[in-house]
Amino acid sequence: MTATVNYDDVEVGTELPAASFAVQRVNLVRYAGASGDFNVIHWNQRVAESVGLPDVIAHGMLTMAEVGRVVTDWTGDPGSVLEYGVRFTRPVVVPDDGAGAMIEVTATVGAKLDDRRVRVDLTATSAGAKVLSMARAVVQLA
Repeated sequence: MTATVNYDDVEVGTELPAASFAVQRVNLVRYAGASGDFNVIHWNQRVAESVGLPDVIAHGMLTMAEVGRVVTDWTGDPGSVLEYGVRFTRPVVVPDDGAGAMIEVTATVGAKLDDRRVRVDLTATSAGAKVLSMARAVVQLA
């Protein structure tokens, strides 16, 4: 599959479509099963609070994956992502209230690179707080 976004049509500052992702406790259970990460802070409120967390928190890699979807949805090709990295700054707190948490993502083309590649800078927040920093992807465009 080839990226559907054309390098010549993109400029520094181009905004990718923003997205919001809901995270509920059931998503944490499913992710734990898929990843094998059954750390109790992701499913047991009592334990999470006993270690100083406000509640159960989402897996960092689940958060990272949801944020990365903004890039793959934009290009139309997950294989177009050549590099992707983040720093985790705050956890996504997932209350057991039927609504859970929302991850809000915005992204902008931060640089045009050689060989029809661009760097995409991402911002992710939950409950008004930035949950990732230095979130960047290098993407190969058509």
